[in-house]
Amino acid sequence: MIGSVTRRGIHLEMRHALEPWHVLGEETSGGQTVRNADSSVERLQVKVSGMTDSRFIVLCNGRTVPLHATDEKDGFVAGVRYRAWQPPSCFRPNIPVHTPLVFDIVDTWSGRSIGGCTYHVTHPGGRAHEQFPVNAFEAESRRLARFSDIGHTPGIITIPGEERNPAFPLTLDLRRAP
Repeated sequence: MIGSVTRRGIHLEMRHALEPWHVLGEETSGGQTVRNADSSVERLQVKVSGMTDSRFIVLCNGRTVPLHATDEKDGFVAGVRYRAWQPPSCFRPNIPVHTPLVFDIVDTWSGRSIGGCTYHVTHPGGRAHEQFPVNAFEAESRRLARFSDIGHTPGIITIPGEERNPAFPLTLDLRRAP
């Protein structure tokens, strides 16, 4: 699990989800043929519980997350696909990086965010670790440093319309124009 936040009985949880890496093609490197893959696109699973769907919505970077009801009472789930970093060679190089991801739980009656969180793909201060973590505790602390249960959007929020991709109706694809 990446992190979670609870506000007014609404629990927002994020986890890593599977995202296929596209093969870019064959290139010659050092007299050998290599197949580079684009690992710059990632996906998160967003799970919300304790929410009344007609009153509250979840936004990611100001765009509506297409939540879908689950079998659990007041439970919803969706995916968020985003460009995590900009490699020198990638599929669709004109799409910018979308991080940090800012999630807001918005009360549509008041038009305000009641809470949220921020997720960074890398260390928020730009720190690059020179070695692998020495144990599981250090690895966990590095992961926790990238998640913050503060940093949501303050004030009145303009609530955007819901956008659905017919090919992936349960996923907000930040790479696509709203």
